[in-house]
Amino acid sequence: MKPGADITILPSIDSTNIYAMQQVHAHMAKDGQVYFALEQTAGRGQRGKQWLSAPGTNIMMSMVFDVNGLPHERQFPFNMAMALACYDYYKSVAGDDVSVKWPNDIYWRDRKAGGILIENLIQSGIWTWAVVGIGLNINQTQFDPLISRTPVSLKQITGRDIDLMEALNALAVQLRKRWDELRRSPSNILEAYESALYKKEEKVKFKKDNRVFEAVVRGVDAYGRLRVQSTIDELFAHGEIEWL
Repeated sequence: MKPGADITILPSIDSTNIYAMQQVHAHMAKDGQVYFALEQTAGRGQRGKQWLSAPGTNIMMSMVFDVNGLPHERQFPFNMAMALACYDYYKSVAGDDVSVKWPNDIYWRDRKAGGILIENLIQSGIWTWAVVGIGLNINQTQFDPLISRTPVSLKQITGRDIDLMEALNALAVQLRKRWDELRRSPSNILEAYESALYKKEEKVKFKKDNRVFEAVVRGVDAYGRLRVQSTIDELFAHGEIEWL
């Protein structure tokens, strides 16, 4: 299948997010534009981590959104909408064992299937553009043995090869759907995100600084903080705690 009209294929690039943001700054990007890389030499994940992917096997892409007019407090709801879109696509192929690990990793059972890195452009105090970088494991079957969380791909789950262009087009459709839904009804996005949340109502071991503790995952608040309950109820922002 050929790529959609708003999809640019890059044979090899350092990072689709870097490229997409350069296009934004050069006024060459448009709302809904997708930049898809067959090979990414310096892919980036959350908290400065590197995203590793075998060339030509997975989705490595960035999608550009014109968010001009959305208030700053919509940044985490926007994050939730993008994570849900990836969840929607992956679940449509992999089945019911898919979830969103807070804040925006895609999991199948207890194995990581993908991740999202959103970078925002704020000009004169106004949130103007968002670049949504997405890495989803599609056809890769061999992974770096040093990765702490065992990765998984759709090919491993389904036992068959997935057409990358079909997958990319289907994902782009889901991203646009959740983007439209966010603008219509942010409360629906929060409800759907909590329904898809990894380990919700289960006890999980966390680490904050030198403190290691167990708590039940209860959900998230509108600011994107994770709600957990141990002996007390607590809220944690992204980066404050680590899953063990």
